[in-house]
Amino acid sequence: MLPALFIGHGSPMNALEDNKFTQTWKALALSLPKPGSILVISAHWETHGTFISTNSNPQTIHDFGGFPPELHNYHYLAPGNTEIATRIADKLEINTDLKMGLDHGAWSVLCQMYPDADIPVFQLSQDITKTPQEHFDFGQKLQHLREEGVLILGSGNIVHNLGAMNWENPNQPYSWACEFNNIIVDNIQKREFENVIQFEKYGSISKNSVPSPEHFYPLLYVLGTAKPDDMIKIFNNELIMGSLSMTGVKIG
Repeated sequence: MLPALFIGHGSPMNALEDNKFTQTWKALALSLPKPGSILVISAHWETHGTFISTNSNPQTIHDFGGFPPELHNYHYLAPGNTEIATRIADKLEINTDLKMGLDHGAWSVLCQMYPDADIPVFQLSQDITKTPQEHFDFGQKLQHLREEGVLILGSGNIVHNLGAMNWENPNQPYSWACEFNNIIVDNIQKREFENVIQFEKYGSISKNSVPSPEHFYPLLYVLGTAKPDDMIKIFNNELIMGSLSMTGVKIG
């Protein structure tokens, strides 16, 4: 059985950089059995209703601005998996999207983990009308895919406040960011997932750390896939730029 992963993806520049975070992603991929396909829940695909991409030839989406030309010109040309994606859509009664490519939440991580781009990749959207509990519950519906050779990968950040980023002291995280990240990690390790689902209850540190939830929700899908006997591993547990956590979670 394959694990499920939550990756703190950080800057799109991680697609091109060799740093301690990307090195961990590479090592993690090498430690796993090679997946038959990869299902990504990214912070960067939000919809009304839940969609799954059935594009057999997903294009690289450069959904950002202000980065060097080499990043805008980079293409991760993994195939899609129309058959499995359509089967999942039918079973879960969700919508399909024939045109969706791979957003940078997917390819900026996968190009480091699986640089040969030889594993089919498809994406699941976040339905913006769902509650945190409903996102977690949907993750539970994906649990069986781990037994079918599908690597489930959530891509976001536990703490993600771009407006508060500290460019002058990038190695000095805010106390509220550390506190929130520590609370979430502690509850994951204790398997007290309800305290992660209810992340908004921590007051101002929640509002500062998660000013909008799209980067947090992929974590809930991944936690939803957990089985009672799964090992849980935390990696890249570090904050950068004051208000961005690179923390990752391996389930299984």
